[in-house]
Amino acid sequence: MTILACQEQKQEQESGYIVQVSLGGWHSPDYSAEQIIGRLDTVSRLIPVQKVIIGWSQDKELYRKVGAYLHEKNIRMLLWLPVFAETEEVCDNKYAVDLWGKVPTHFDPAAGEGFRFNCPSNPQNVANVVAVYDSLFSDCGFDGVFLDRIRTQSFVSGVSGVLNCGCQLCVERYAKEGVDIHEVKSLYHTKGDAFFAISSYTSIEGFKFENKVVTAFFRAKGHIVSASVVAIADSLRSRGLEIGMDLYAPFMAPFVGQDYAILTKHADFIKPMLYRQTYAPAGMGFEYDLLRKAAPSTSYPAFKMDVEFLNTQLEAIERYSCKKYPGIEVNYREDIVRTSPEYVSESVKAVLNHGFNGAVLSWNIMEAPLSHLERLPKPTPSGE
Repeated sequence: MTILACQEQKQEQESGYIVQVSLGGWHSPDYSAEQIIGRLDTVSRLIPVQKVIIGWSQDKELYRKVGAYLHEKNIRMLLWLPVFAETEEVCDNKYAVDLWGKVPTHFDPAAGEGFRFNCPSNPQNVANVVAVYDSLFSDCGFDGVFLDRIRTQSFVSGVSGVLNCGCQLCVERYAKEGVDIHEVKSLYHTKGDAFFAISSYTSIEGFKFENKVVTAFFRAKGHIVSASVVAIADSLRSRGLEIGMDLYAPFMAPFVGQDYAILTKHADFIKPMLYRQTYAPAGMGFEYDLLRKAAPSTSYPAFKMDVEFLNTQLEAIERYSCKKYPGIEVNYREDIVRTSPEYVSESVKAVLNHGFNGAVLSWNIMEAPLSHLERLPKPTPSGE
């Protein structure tokens, strides 16, 4: 094979779709290995599948069977691993609290994903995540790890969800960043929801806050949360694992402590969740509406969640050097994710028009209508 042919083959392998298989919680998986293999076989006949993100049941034999099938197809298998939430059943974690020391309310615990977050600064919380991989998954044949829940709570819990963590350890971390949490709390008591007031917005730079104390708080929050994520990512990478990261859309990421400039330097690929039809946590419109409701006296612009807005978010991530596989929802549920083949195709075409390697088809390929996949274009090598 010529050098040119080798390069073209390598680029082809680096372009394609990533699909997610949600197994449910930590215990009995929702599907058998045979069901998963059958579904992936069907899907891979429709679209080029490059990687499969799967988790996070503890059924090792399931992963070994699925992994054997995937590796025969030259498809990589990544463990879907939650970090700062959903680990209560397998770890003894320290919960995050708001700046007033209270645990924020969380989202729909009856659904099995409570979205109750743990302190990002606590070193034991960080060590626990790596220990979970080592003890439960290191011998299952994974090629990498996809880090989910790498943030704090959002406006799902109101202001309390965003103004956190406020435990003593985090207060000390903020102080090292030059932020006095007592000053932040005092400002919020004085300003009320005007605390979140902005002076401008651009898709590249995001929201510019009117008050420098608020600017400093969210900058420090991004540093603190992202530094802990980096520690986990680097530790797992030292085990020879590829690292993927689940991120909020750029315009909302600072509120949950995700600093793209830091995180992208320690990820092989990122998956910004650019969900325009999801009315649940991480849905762009859903999260933004909660922000505006939490700060009604402020002048946040009204964004229409159309393909034009999607393009602004895609432009915002172009500057980062790691591979980008934006997340596009392909599941359908009448109550929270009313997608269509047209919507999915429109979204994926926008992603590919920006020259990215592909897209993550979210968030459970086992339930995605096949009609949503039939019109998808084949990603072409970008040479990134």
